Amino acid sequence: MIKKIIEISRERTSLSIKYGQLIIKQDGKETSSIPCEDIGVLLVDNPATNYTHSVFTELLKQGAAVVLCDGNHLPTGMLLPIESNSIQTERYAKQINAKEPLKKKLWQQIVKTKIKHQAKLIKDDTQIHKALTALLSQVRSGDPSNIEARASKLFWSAYIQGLEFRRDAEGGPPPNNLLNYGYMVMRAAVARAICSAGLLPSVGLHHRNRYNAFCLADDLVEPFRGFVEAKVKEIVEGGDWEELTQTIKARLLEVLYDEVEIADYKGPLMVGLHRTAASLVRCFCGEQKEIELPRI
Repeated sequence: MIKKIIEISRERTSLSIKYGQLIIKQDGKETSSIPCEDIGVLLVDNPATNYTHSVFTELLKQGAAVVLCDGNHLPTGMLLPIESNSIQTERYAKQINAKEPLKKKLWQQIVKTKIKHQAKLIKDDTQIHKALTALLSQVRSGDPSNIEARASKLFWSAYIQGLEFRRDAEGGPPPNNLLNYGYMVMRAAVARAICSAGLLPSVGLHHRNRYNAFCLADDLVEPFRGFVEAKVKEIVEGGDWEELTQTIKARLLEVLYDEVEIADYKGPLMVGLHRTAASLVRCFCGEQKEIELPRI
């Protein structure tokens, strides 16, 4: 079953649990009742939202991710279940003991997939498309030359034709706001899939910041960024996009339900994330050498 993404952004909203259901009230009146077992991500984007403690404990027990945002619609924290897989201790050990050459090979695969997606998204710019395609052969194990950064610089220069755009992860002018919101949602869904697979989101393949609790999520989100970028490009080219309205948020959330192809799987992206996470487990266990990544 495809899990639901619940976004809370209206003022004077209160959340509580009753008989395993998430109860949503606005202005003191109940507006929705949703089974917690059906929820994959709860995204709270209004600082005035009220909760009962059981909202967090019940959702985490059911394997959901809870994302809390600040006044700028940027994530300030994410809650994930501690126990989400029956053999996670065994898988933690495999992940932690994974050899460096394996992790470098997996990162190489991730970077190449990301660049392929970038090239496809700006295929109308023949010159940049050719340049990105040429970089693919230069991505070595571990990407020591940081071809990923060179590719991203080219990609953003041609991302949306006719629009002078500078990518800014901290905010900046639109459509940075749309991209940051979409990436945030994707990162939460990736982190949830990682935990469901019995892996530690803090132990990454490439990202290793000691203060980052989601290093592995930041690794695995890279080949899925293109789906957010494609949706944002579609929104911008359709006009009326500078404000992050409820309508635009809804369209960005739709990305997780869009169809994706991963190996022999074809279906909703949110389900496909679990396919990628499960393949990473098999790589750590020595059962396969390539992680299963999406095609855009």
